[in-house]
Amino acid sequence: MDCVKLIEIVRAFDLEVIRSYDKLESTEITVADATRPGLQLAGSYIDFGPNRIQIIGNMEIAYLDSMQAKDRQASLDKLFSTGIPCLIISRNHLATSEMLSGSEKYRVPLLRSSMATSDLIGSIVQYLKNEMAPRVSVHGVLVEVHGEGILILGESGVGKSETALDIVKRGHRLIADDLVEIRKVADAILLGRAPEIIRHLIEIRGLGILDIRELYGVSSVKIEEQIHFVINLETWDDTKNYDRTGLYEEMTDILGVKVPSITIPVRPGRNMAAIVEVAAINFRQKSMGYNAAESLIERVFRESAQPDVKVRREQIGQFIAEGSPEMTSEIIDSTRSARSENFSKNGEKEKKAKND
Repeated sequence: MDCVKLIEIVRAFDLEVIRSYDKLESTEITVADATRPGLQLAGSYIDFGPNRIQIIGNMEIAYLDSMQAKDRQASLDKLFSTGIPCLIISRNHLATSEMLSGSEKYRVPLLRSSMATSDLIGSIVQYLKNEMAPRVSVHGVLVEVHGEGILILGESGVGKSETALDIVKRGHRLIADDLVEIRKVADAILLGRAPEIIRHLIEIRGLGILDIRELYGVSSVKIEEQIHFVINLETWDDTKNYDRTGLYEEMTDILGVKVPSITIPVRPGRNMAAIVEVAAINFRQKSMGYNAAESLIERVFRESAQPDVKVRREQIGQFIAEGSPEMTSEIIDSTRSARSENFSKNGEKEKKAKND
């Protein structure tokens, strides 16, 4: 969305409309920012952005009160004449006669809020950033599992919705089914939600449309969630070599943000909800610095024939950076062979010791 209507901001923050001039529906906010016009009231308009929402509070009101009526009117008229989209008065301050006069002269909407100035600015800026963020819609399912937002992708009919339903039955929450609206609200933060018309609904082939909130209660759904992890579901392909260690992390690009992801093959008999649930826990564990697969490889190398710790660590690093699923089997097989040789040597030593 490239802009936000002023009426939407009025409704979102329950702003009191002092003067509207029938411009709330037509006025568009095109910049995700709001400023305090302190310098402008003092006469400085260097690098001033007239397309931003202007908010005045205690300091601006106090400064205006210190001016002569004629100067106060001239200062406010100049601010209104720049074409600002609106002026919001915070902390329920009264609109002065000069404000009303300037607002009417230049047909600039005048609004009021009970919020503190800094809180109001922060809230409006965050709201504008969310509403005006780059966005994309994807075919998939978004669920929250153990606090992690998981986006489930896959071809139609692979079992995304059935998996999501089972996840909800396990006590987790549904955000969106079938269509997920994703917005990039920061450099590395993606938020996902369902279109309002299908919010809380899920489609199960053979059953039809189900309302999850009505079936399982309000604790089973959520309006919005950050996307932390992507799971790609695909029909099991016997010719494909799937990752069996978890060392080789995939990434899915969404709006320029690289999101960690995995591919899970689907076949009859696999409990996909349980796998997704464990994947969420495993992702959090990795985020906290522990990787079970790396720990296994370290154990394998520790028990290998390489006695030099420094060399062994270099081998581990090279294996993780450049290895492949096939290398895992080779490393494990070589370790088993080395352990077998060591066992044989130790047995011969014990036998020789007994004979001596």
